[in-house]
Amino acid sequence: MFILIVGAGRVGSAFAKRALEAGHEVSVLDTDPLSHERLDKDLMTTWEDSGGRFTVGTALEVDALIAAGIEEADVFIASTRGDNTNLVIAQIAQRRFNVPRVVVRVLDPGRAAWYAERGLHTICPTQQAIDMVERAAFAT
Repeated sequence: MFILIVGAGRVGSAFAKRALEAGHEVSVLDTDPLSHERLDKDLMTTWEDSGGRFTVGTALEVDALIAAGIEEADVFIASTRGDNTNLVIAQIAQRRFNVPRVVVRVLDPGRAAWYAERGLHTICPTQQAIDMVERAAFAT
């Protein structure tokens, strides 16, 4: 399976390494060339020597998505810091490139729910935290 991850922060890089270890083809796109260091961390070789791909570019630019391999992607993960960026690029992956599985991290619970109703698989850590706090606070 070919997985394209946009955003090499803590979430994106950790998932990228897990997916590569599981035997998937993994490409990571990030605007910051130094974010590559997160991918190399704790590997015996470099990210690329381990089989991963890394592209420096802005995911809002179609050329960068193409360079990172979106046309081959079976799975697209949008995990940048910004909800707006994640939602836009997830819709591009879903609608323009017909990526079969699109997962998008959205911090705003209301927006996550709204976009989920429109077919995006949203992950909302804020809502998950609220749910956990509520269970803990009202546990009997």
